[in-house]
Amino acid sequence: MRDKTSLFSVQELDTKVVRDALTEAFDALEERGYNPTNQIVGYLISGDPGYISSYKDARNKIQEVDRAKIVEILLTEFHKNNK
Repeated sequence: MRDKTSLFSVQELDTKVVRDALTEAFDALEERGYNPTNQIVGYLISGDPGYISSYKDARNKIQEVDRAKIVEILLTEFHKNNK
């Protein structure tokens, strides 16, 4: 039996979910010959899932995450890495 209380961080979970979704979409787009950065930016700006290939279920995976949450985490991670 465990004697210690485990800590749960929603922020860490959100970051992992976003990281996984972006990585899978990026890799799938790259494999199909697209410019992943341009395609993902197009999706984030417009909300049009047509920017993301359905290859390897990338479109469905990235749509599971709110676009605002993706941008929030990207900016948070950028800020942390540029201090």
